[in-house]
Amino acid sequence: MSARSAPEPLLIACALGIERLALRLGERGGADGPVTVLRTGMGPTAAERSVTRALADPALAGAAVLATGFCAGLAPGMHPGDLVVAEEARDPRGTTPCEGTDLLVRELRRAVPGRTVHTGPVTGSGHVVRGQERSDLLATGAIAVDMESAATLLSAGRAGARPVAAVRVVVDAPEHELVRIGTVRGGISAFRVLRSLLPAFFEWHRNVLLPRR
Repeated sequence: MSARSAPEPLLIACALGIERLALRLGERGGADGPVTVLRTGMGPTAAERSVTRALADPALAGAAVLATGFCAGLAPGMHPGDLVVAEEARDPRGTTPCEGTDLLVRELRRAVPGRTVHTGPVTGSGHVVRGQERSDLLATGAIAVDMESAATLLSAGRAGARPVAAVRVVVDAPEHELVRIGTVRGGISAFRVLRSLLPAFFEWHRNVLLPRR
């Protein structure tokens, strides 16, 4: 009988300490393989550098990569605590398609019942987006914007073929603009939502893994 190959690892990338804290508080096991929660730092440059360095580790060579954390919703009617599942992540350097979108939507609805889950393109930005710029990005077809997802997934693809996805929690929307990200610490529901998402991430990881060698 041949030995069963070990499952590929999962790399979950987020930018902020508060996002990593939420994910750590939500950890309760259930992953098929090793899980690394990587805090990349804020912005596309930091995300690209951190993810590239992490995936250079032979232990993470075949890792599936999921970008997560907070985002700004672009569409009217979005609310803090809503979820965004990216169909693709865009930035000026390119577009990365995401895998397992339907699976993620189903599992997120199970993990956080009652929360609205939006699907569509997520676009990248090098700065916090407000006002008219938000409307301009919505006109491109994007439904949400953040500073790290596109850079994270682009870097993951450059490091080798692997499943990638992005799931963000809305903290800032057209009718609910934040003055600063620190307001999240004051009790916005997005923190509690993010804390509940790991079971959905693990189920995505379990089901999208394909032979890639």
